[in-house]
Amino acid sequence: MQMKLLTLNCHSWHEENQLAKIRTLAETIKEHSYDVIALQEVSQSLEQPQVNETYKSDHFVPLLLEELQQLDAAMYHSIWAFNHYCKGGTYEEGVAILTKHPIVNTHTFFTTKSQDPTEKNTRKAVGATISIDGKKYDFYSCHQGWWHDETEPFPDQFQRLLNNIPNERPCFLMGDFNNNAHIRNEGYDYMINNGMLDTYSLAIEKDNGITVQRSIAGWDNNNHHLRIDLILTNQPTNVLQSKVIFNGTNKPIISDHYGVHVEIKN
Repeated sequence: MQMKLLTLNCHSWHEENQLAKIRTLAETIKEHSYDVIALQEVSQSLEQPQVNETYKSDHFVPLLLEELQQLDAAMYHSIWAFNHYCKGGTYEEGVAILTKHPIVNTHTFFTTKSQDPTEKNTRKAVGATISIDGKKYDFYSCHQGWWHDETEPFPDQFQRLLNNIPNERPCFLMGDFNNNAHIRNEGYDYMINNGMLDTYSLAIEKDNGITVQRSIAGWDNNNHHLRIDLILTNQPTNVLQSKVIFNGTNKPIISDHYGVHVEIKN
């Protein structure tokens, strides 16, 4: 059984030509037929009308699902968790998971001490137990804070994440971890030392893994190549390929982050 995973920090509604970029994302999802997709910075504006209990009319996820439907792609199920307000309080930002497989259960929890949505560092993880070819897996979309965050230190956030995930099944933590894998003795090493395996390191075929190449929010004045968007797992896994996507070489750029595409054979 082969499984394809994608994680992307969408930077939604901060991007110019947002609808065209949603279309590019939908076309790529159809092309690769991803089994599970984790998205971060997934937003909707407060002023738009509510279309159901969860989503407003300009929410990134239903717009993406609509594009997939128009492309006659596989039907994807979605879950989303609201983290905090952004863009001066005009948008609700969160994390999401999409899958074309049955969702057995969902799991949402705070990874920060703060549960105040007016605090920009307030964060949740959203998780789903998903049945793929009769086997259950746990997937989480994560948007973690920085190692040097004085109010919400990364080790505390990551321990809350670990304390809330089950270990009896294969588990994948997918997202923007805001800790550069090239820096030793900080967040990346902390995650690996706490039992997580990096699918990039496990991959038979891989590229340079770089997902941020310029200054972005939270990485002001950055002039380094960063590998902060990751797909981690709790068990040894046969990873065929890990490659960066939406970087201008492998698909057009659609966010201030590049995505990570991973193929696994179990």
